[in-house]
Amino acid sequence: VQLQAFGGGMVQAGGSLRLSCAASGRTASSIATGWFRRAPGEEREFVAAIGWSGVTTSIAGSVKGRFTISRDNAKDTVYLQMNDLKPEDTAVYYCAASRGFRGSYSPGYDYWGQGTQVTVSS
Repeated sequence: VQLQAFGGGMVQAGGSLRLSCAASGRTASSIATGWFRRAPGEEREFVAAIGWSGVTTSIAGSVKGRFTISRDNAKDTVYLQMNDLKPEDTAVYYCAASRGFRGSYSPGYDYWGQGTQVTVSS
């Protein structure tokens, strides 16, 4: 499974962005997907995760109410809708995939995509 994350960019505080994570390869639609982020000088942080059917989701407390995760299995794509962005959301965002739902447990993910930069100015 190969993952490609895109949709990052620069936005002012209060703005919105939608990140996409496109999966390709065999059985790409039967994988659970998570989003993580890493700010400069910080540890990698869990953001959100979604099971392969889209029913099971998990959102980090720091973004709950502002970020939403969803998926379109017909397109093998997972989305992270980010609203009311804050400067502290500035980070490189990574998507990751696994055969079962792993939630915030990053070692449980088998596949990682390249990151996409999100920069929020105040």
